[in-house]
Amino acid sequence: MSISLGIVGAGQFAGQFAKLFKLHPGVGSVVVTDVLPERAQELNDRLSLAGTVESFDAMLASDVDAVAIFTQRWTHGPLVLKALRAGKHVYSAVPMAVSEEEIAAIIEAVRETKLTYMMGETSYYNPATVYARKQNAEGSFGRVFYAEGDYVHDMDLGFYEAYQYSGGEDWKSTASYPPMLYPTHSVGGVLGAIDAHAVSVSCIGVKDQRGDGVFDKDVSAFNNDFSNATALFELNDGGAMRINEMRRVGYPSHIRESRFRYFGTDASFEQLAEVSVWQDKESVTDVSDQLATHATMSADDPSLAHVAPALRDAFMSGHAQVHDVARLPGEFAGAPNGHEGSHHFLVDDFVTAASTGTLPAVNAWVAARFTLPGIVAHASALNGGERLAIRDFGAAPGEV
Repeated sequence: MSISLGIVGAGQFAGQFAKLFKLHPGVGSVVVTDVLPERAQELNDRLSLAGTVESFDAMLASDVDAVAIFTQRWTHGPLVLKALRAGKHVYSAVPMAVSEEEIAAIIEAVRETKLTYMMGETSYYNPATVYARKQNAEGSFGRVFYAEGDYVHDMDLGFYEAYQYSGGEDWKSTASYPPMLYPTHSVGGVLGAIDAHAVSVSCIGVKDQRGDGVFDKDVSAFNNDFSNATALFELNDGGAMRINEMRRVGYPSHIRESRFRYFGTDASFEQLAEVSVWQDKESVTDVSDQLATHATMSADDPSLAHVAPALRDAFMSGHAQVHDVARLPGEFAGAPNGHEGSHHFLVDDFVTAASTGTLPAVNAWVAARFTLPGIVAHASALNGGERLAIRDFGAAPGEV
């Protein structure tokens, strides 16, 4: 059975995913809407989609089965909730929401409607996470007692252009979005590999000193002056997780923007920008080749026309050796991919879940565990690093 799908937001990310949704054999048609109608029309024409819709409300009133939301990161919660209550399956770009109340409302709506909700978190399919998840399942780590996740993406490497594209003349007010309210690219890679969740946090926010009007409380729509933040989380199994969200950092994020480390009683795994190693008490094994992805498209491909040059590498990666490409539809062969090979899996998981009624890997309950820790961490940073408890909404129904 195929589903019909509506793309909400025709910005930089939407084009890559719209192409994959259109290619997927489980999708019958794709339409698009945007608050800027010309962007929706351009995307529709470029990819030969099934048409444009005048507004989000009109999309919800239409007969599409599902919507994929690619709007500004602080808008997702209310849009997701409205779509679920309108009877639509929902794929949402990250983050899930920006408050505990929004998260709770989404989970309740999913529970009541029985509809599919999936957060499009790339790090769950990151080669390092896939590798560590397998090693953990096999018991190779022993007990994982400490893990680290970093999202190290400097503003100079694409974010200025991205915010200018999406924010218009007032872009500086939203470019100050608090780093810990966008935590899933770091948290998701840790918790996506180990069977644990965060229960408390202490976080330190680093105030920006660039002086360019970004991360300036007088300009910020979020009253935020933190450009970097570091959080230490207590996990429910007695272990610890350290998370970095950095927007001012001397690091080549176009090579690897999310990186992870897992330390167990028997073995450990660590990443740098270009190196990944597996270690035990006797030796170090370079596993970089198993996790490496390679470009699947040219940097001047027309589908990258609206993507900032410094961000293009993130959209061009193929698959790694550790990825189970055999499970993907043949139509994806040679299609655009990105974020270390995750895009194909994101689209396939959502379409499969919406079509069959099965739970996607990053369902509402998992998304909450990837998102809420960052929200509470930001609150901790605003209170001088005060240790705060993190609510857990539990596992999805039927899961332990």
